[in-house]
Amino acid sequence: VIGLLGTMLDNRGVKERWQKWRPTISIGQHDDLAVDRFELLCQDRNMALGEQIAQDFRQVSPETEFRIHRQELSKPWDFAAVYGELLDFAKSYRFDPENEDYLVHITTGTHVTQICLFLLVESRIIPARLLQTSPDKRDIAGDYDIIDLDLSKYDQLAERFTSERREGHHFLKAGIDTRNAAYNRMIEQITRVCERSTDPILLTGPSGVGKTRLARLIYEWKKKTGQVSGAFVELNCATLRGDAAMSALFGHKKGAYTGAIENRAGMLAAADGGLLFLDEVGELGQDEQAMLLRAIEEKRFYPMGSDTESTSDFQLICGTNRDLKQLIREGRFRQDLLARIDLWTFHLLGLKDRPEDIEPNLMYELENASRRLGKMVVMNREAKELFLRQAASPDAEWTSNFRDLAGAATRMAVLSDSGRINKELVAEEFSRLRESWHQESESDDLALVRSVLGDAADGLDLFDIPQLAQVIRVCRRSRTLSEAGRTLFAESFKKRKSTNDSDRLRKYLAGFGLSWKSVTE
Repeated sequence: VIGLLGTMLDNRGVKERWQKWRPTISIGQHDDLAVDRFELLCQDRNMALGEQIAQDFRQVSPETEFRIHRQELSKPWDFAAVYGELLDFAKSYRFDPENEDYLVHITTGTHVTQICLFLLVESRIIPARLLQTSPDKRDIAGDYDIIDLDLSKYDQLAERFTSERREGHHFLKAGIDTRNAAYNRMIEQITRVCERSTDPILLTGPSGVGKTRLARLIYEWKKKTGQVSGAFVELNCATLRGDAAMSALFGHKKGAYTGAIENRAGMLAAADGGLLFLDEVGELGQDEQAMLLRAIEEKRFYPMGSDTESTSDFQLICGTNRDLKQLIREGRFRQDLLARIDLWTFHLLGLKDRPEDIEPNLMYELENASRRLGKMVVMNREAKELFLRQAASPDAEWTSNFRDLAGAATRMAVLSDSGRINKELVAEEFSRLRESWHQESESDDLALVRSVLGDAADGLDLFDIPQLAQVIRVCRRSRTLSEAGRTLFAESFKKRKSTNDSDRLRKYLAGFGLSWKSVTE
């Protein structure tokens, strides 16, 4: 038998250890499971426990030769590291399958370790069957199952891993029954990445799509499964500049700069053993980007004003609503930093791109509002149908995405009499939302036109600004001038036998001194 020391289940103390089930010891307590040799993989820091287990095993099974192998699983939740270390052991071990029958004990160790052992046995790198033990209140020895992967007799084990993945998938969606196929595929991929990797994750998407909430859910899942033990530390990089950014991230020593009146540890130090979420990472300055890159790669950094390095073993999630590749072309973001943080990049869709998810998210937000208000809030059928029609209409901008939806649910819940939301409340809420969207749209339109025309935008008539802004948006969503022309003049095209929409668009842009290239690049 080849197995790993179970630092939790095998460790039952000194006095009570014979009254409780211990997975490694239980293997020697079955009359119908004769073990000639036990190979126990044990880390240096757990050698005292390993020796105790070896001594106890020899008591219950004197005929078994018990060996302890020092095996340093330095990063027990890092899939690549664990697999590599177990692979090295397997390659160095002298298997003799013609004369010996091998079992790999898969009950102890982290989930990552169990998966790695499963893969090594399934691929026949370790020529063995799996041994799974479990407790039984009626017998201190418990139960055991031998699973032969060659004969496909591992349905229970496969279901165990599948069940854990389903649980993670549901957890990362905050329990919301989302119906968008692309979003569900993305969460499925994130679940797998969370199980197997500690590399940085990059979450992209417009403001309000839930990047912060997803980052926190990832942290909570990792903590629940034992992958992190430290805190969730969040920092919005857009709120910091200069010395304040350096100090917030890396900390400082007293007197490092004007105003540094005492020592400060910084966010990286606070995230040691946990997860650091850097929102709006594209807003970091060049100096902060350089130091962050080193901290990610080496887990070491210098606080401001200090000659002594600090260390922090944190996992990293970054969020942004900016095009980081465009920032690289503008010389505002480091190519090497992006290469390090976008190994796993996931784009979160806005609410307008997930209309089928409006209903389940609305119900989720109403449940949250009910808990906060301490009363049950419900929406009658007519009100719900009206809300969903209005939410999916072309004039529903949802500029702040799920923040808009959460705000709408909260306002309707607070204003509802006896906790019942009716059609009148829904109509009032959408009137409020449209007014807010219109004000934001006017501001956004002017900012967009100004980004193309510069100060010349101030000389435009008011009615020209929203029209030109819409034309710019369509151009940037389109691959070619012709495609943009067909989109912009689709209705008038139906009324003419022939037209040249691309030439019409070209002339329209030229009227403002613009070209296709100047608008799209």
